[in-house]
Amino acid sequence: MDAGKVNGQETRQDPDGGALLRRAAELDAADPLAPYRDLFIGTDTPLSYLDGNSLGRPLKRTPQDISDFIRDSWGGRLIRGWDEEWLELPHTIGDQLGRAVLGAAPGQTVIADSTTVVLYKLIRAAVAAVGDTERTEIVLDTDNFPTDRYLVEGIAREEGLTLRWIESDPSSGVSVAQVREATGPATAVVLLSHVAYRSGFLADLEAITAAVHDAGAVVVWDLCHSAGSVEIDLDGAGVDFAAGCTYKYLNGGPGSPAFAYVNSRHLPGLQQPIWGWMGRKDSFEMAAGYEPAPGIRSFLSGTPAIFGMLAMRGTLDLIEEAGMAAIREKSFKLTGFAVELFEAWLEPLGVRLTSPRDPQQRGSHITVDHPAFRDVTAELWEQDVIPDFRAPQGIRIGLSPLSTSFEEVHRGVAAIRERLEGRGFDNPRGMPVN
Repeated sequence: MDAGKVNGQETRQDPDGGALLRRAAELDAADPLAPYRDLFIGTDTPLSYLDGNSLGRPLKRTPQDISDFIRDSWGGRLIRGWDEEWLELPHTIGDQLGRAVLGAAPGQTVIADSTTVVLYKLIRAAVAAVGDTERTEIVLDTDNFPTDRYLVEGIAREEGLTLRWIESDPSSGVSVAQVREATGPATAVVLLSHVAYRSGFLADLEAITAAVHDAGAVVVWDLCHSAGSVEIDLDGAGVDFAAGCTYKYLNGGPGSPAFAYVNSRHLPGLQQPIWGWMGRKDSFEMAAGYEPAPGIRSFLSGTPAIFGMLAMRGTLDLIEEAGMAAIREKSFKLTGFAVELFEAWLEPLGVRLTSPRDPQQRGSHITVDHPAFRDVTAELWEQDVIPDFRAPQGIRIGLSPLSTSFEEVHRGVAAIRERLEGRGFDNPRGMPVN
């Protein structure tokens, strides 16, 4: 194949003489969010990062933000920082997250623990909030993220509840009809993911929430793969509870703390199960007995992870500036282009798309399957092409709208094709290559 150039970098041409390469350049030139890419570390290198749905890139401002905090806030104010700012950061950042990303009014979102711990608190609180001894079932699906499934299995054992499983198709996800069929007078809580971690299927959050309420139950949504890439309106949809991580599309960094959302109608009298001093009505009273703080603060337990919250503030600023509508529009185009490359290059090599083809039905990643992909992924990482492998044979192509270019997607998928061709998977079905 001939060599060409995009953005001054040497790139192998498309089999069709460069049409897809030119299309990538045209999409980048027309992209209103393209300038945001330059604000992230590493985007000026040849590396192709196709795993923004697992860990987002850091912003270039983040080292300075953290350095300033160490020097001025921690180093300058020392213990006074707790009274002056730090104790309120879980709420101030939570409210900004609610405003910019979640469609949540103030006072309903807090930055707390890991996603696992936050989900545990919310599910246990949701079960208690239902308060009906006849409602003994938790509904969940068979292809939800492992943490969600393990948690519910443990909670069911603790509380003597029964699990009702929705058999979900790994290449799609849970439908409204399936939820209606699985819920009824015995349902207490339904736990689902907004975007399926494997396929990228985007569940109908509003309609499913309504179906759960019609059954007299409450819903807990896992927003890990949608927060920051998909438009969300928790208040408008009447969602009861939600949780999500902040290290994917919110760029909080490895292990940055998760968020909890509780609709204001549930907050009065609601109690979560992990009582700690930060969730007490007066943390520094140090008195005997636990009395929960009013509102969303009661969902805190231990000392807030202040360092873990710092990086995400920069991304929230960018999201507020760009707007989730524009971010979602680019997500459509990025995954659409990835599917276009799949159809031209990978499908003829025996690769299977296990994500919805309709962009309205998927989040910001797609998954493609091939028996060689476990080994291929390891080889790609060695050449600075970084997708995400998901057993048994899937590569997830995760595209973060603010930091990913179309040319980067082109370069990454081209590398996948080249690795397959190098292994002898050269158009095994005799299909034409565009």
